[in-house]
Order: sequence, then C-alpha cells, then structure tokens
Amino acid sequence: MKLTDDERAMIGGEAGPVLQKALTYQLRLAEFFGADHFVPVTNAHFTGDFEVMDSGGLAYVEELAAAGAKVRVPTTRNSTCVDPAAAGQLKQRCTLVDGELRVGPMLRRMGVLTVNTCIGYQTVYTPRLGEHVAWGDTGTVAYANSVLGARTNYEAGPASLFAGITGRTAAYGFHLDEHRRANVVCRVDAPMTDLADWGVLGLLVGKRFRGYWNVPVFEFTRAEPTPDALKHLAASIASYGSMAMFHVAGVTPEADDAVGGREVLERIVLSKKDIEDVYAEQGKDDQVVDLVVFTAPQQSLLEVQQIADLLDGRRVHPDVDVILTTNSMVAKAAAEEGLTNVLSRSGAMLLVGTCWYLMDPAEMRESFGWKRLVTNSAKLANIIRAHGYEPVLRRTAECIDAAVSGKVR
Repeated sequence: MKLTDDERAMIGGEAGPVLQKALTYQLRLAEFFGADHFVPVTNAHFTGDFEVMDSGGLAYVEELAAAGAKVRVPTTRNSTCVDPAAAGQLKQRCTLVDGELRVGPMLRRMGVLTVNTCIGYQTVYTPRLGEHVAWGDTGTVAYANSVLGARTNYEAGPASLFAGITGRTAAYGFHLDEHRRANVVCRVDAPMTDLADWGVLGLLVGKRFRGYWNVPVFEFTRAEPTPDALKHLAASIASYGSMAMFHVAGVTPEADDAVGGREVLERIVLSKKDIEDVYAEQGKDDQVVDLVVFTAPQQSLLEVQQIADLLDGRRVHPDVDVILTTNSMVAKAAAEEGLTNVLSRSGAMLLVGTCWYLMDPAEMRESFGWKRLVTNSAKLANIIRAHGYEPVLRRTAECIDAAVSGKVR
C-alpha cells in the first residue's frame, strides 16, 4: 500500500488508538481487494440498525464511543428497525426498541447524523460527479454510482463507519474507471408507466446478469425516468443482481462513454410483454390481501403525495393493513401538506425512520397473522419471501385498489 504521512501516523498509533484500529481494519480490506492506495472521501453512510447488529454489534459500537471515536467527514445513518411512535402498535419486542434507544445516542456522540434514511441522496446530501464517498445500503450505492456519478462500493457496517472516522476508503472497484464501464447493453421498448415497472426492469436484468462487477447500460425508446423511477431501478437491480452501477443513455452522467474498453457480454431487448409477464408471475388476481406496504426504498414526498391522492376519500378494507415508510424530513413535509391526515383518515400508517423489512417482519407475521403482502417495490417482493410472506408485486394504483377492496385485482 502507498500510504500518505497522515495514514502512516494512523497505522502507527500516533493519531490515537481509534484511528489506528479504524485504518488497520481498512488496510486489511484494501489488501483483500488488491487496492494499492486509499482515496479521501467527503461523506460516509452507515448501516447500523440494532436488528442487524444485535448485542455483539452494540458492544462494538459502545467500545468505539467509549474510546472517543469521532467522524472526520459528514456521516449519516441508514434506516433503522424501529419507529418508536409505532413500536407498540406493531407489537415490536422490547429488545429492539431498547437496542435502538442505546444505539442512536452513541452514534450521535461520535458525530453521526442519525437521520435514519436510505434516501439521503434525495433529502440530506447529494454528491457530485466523480466525488468519492463510502456508503452502505445497496440501493443507495447503486443510485450514487449510477445517477449521480459519485464513486463508492458497497461498504459494510464497520467499513462505512471507519471511513467516516478516517476520512478515506480503499481505492478498488467502483472508485476506479475500469469497473464503471458497461458490459451489458439493454434496449427497453416498453412505456414504463409506474414506479413498479422500473423495479421489474431491475428484477429482469439483475436476475439475468447477476454479479457485482456487471454494469448494464439502458436505452429507452418509450420512457423517460424520473429520480424516483431511477431510485426503484437502483434498489431492485442491487437486490436481484448484486449490481452496484448502471447507466441510462441520455440521462445518467457517465452514459455517453459507458460502452468502451470493455467486452460486452450480451445485448438484449426487453418489451412490454416482458414487463407484464413478471407481474403475472408475481401473484394471481382475486387473492385475499392481508398487508399492503410501500417501502424499500423509503418514500419520497412525491410518492407519499401520489399514495395520499389515490387514497383520498377512500377507506382501507377492515381486514387489510397499509404501511408506508419514509424519513423524518419527508414526514414533516407530508404533515405540513396535509398528506399525513389523508393517509390516517383512510386507515394507512406512515412510519418514520425505518424501512419495514428491517422491523422483524417475520415476528409481525406471527403476531398479526399476515401472509399475503402486496407492494409496488420489487426489492421488497424479493426480500420478504425469506420472512414467510407471499408477495404480490403490482403497480401503485393496483396496490391501493387491493388495499381498499381486500383482494388483488
């Protein structure tokens, strides 16, 4: 490794035991991936909810906080597993709530902004083209690399936190030009009328070309993506394909030079029929619905507004529960715009600071008897099977119709 004087001081312990511990960890990671130097980062994003870290991770963070660990660059926290205001209503166990009440304050002592969001790029910090960051959360990373042209790998919990503490990360993977080139070309000849369609696209391409180092470039003939559409594509392609980057011709900042200097694995064309076939495979009509969830990723203000408009003047079926998740910034704006009242009157619940799949959904399934779940999130449909649910993927308006009628139509 080619180390700077500052980095040598950290490794040698001259900058204190916390920085020595942090950069030593990062050095091992760098050597594993074959990196020969570090790059400075301007921002870190930490995945550290109690449901994932449990008591062992909590003790690890406690040790760092007690040793005086402080982040050097702005560092944000990803979605957590508890909305304290709704924990009782959702019958979450006390250990999750108590764990979160301990983790949050410790992270704040270290200088971490506990905004508890996976859509920080929409509400907190938007890196520029070429900016090196160290982010956790797969959909967040895919969005940063693809839509913003920032540079980051999937950083695990300790790695992203240590990047915030040292202000640097290993120069491998998507920090380097050669890995950011496309090796799959996909023309999409479909209208893409709903956010769920973009998640379906991520499902199709992610499954077909699964692999961290594969980078598709999309060419659309009948659609123009919005930021929320690209958000759903990023979350889905990361979930189904473990991909960390894609390009969209004429839209994303590095798309013009996406194909070049790398062998193309395959060129494919996806049609409207390909999109519709996925919906047909993702659940049959006339099935009874237990739960409708809008999460993974968290909802933007425009998404909350769309759902509120679709529910306005209607009432959720008495046998169906409807859940949306977002962050505190969007929730505050939604309340000011009167959207929260619309959701509440209809019978829907808006959770703050979490993504629902992090909230121990298997335990909720047992507590409430939930089984069949309808969602417009392809990512959630992929994840939630492991928790014992039967997911049905549908477009947003169809999800609302299911919530009101009690059946998939």
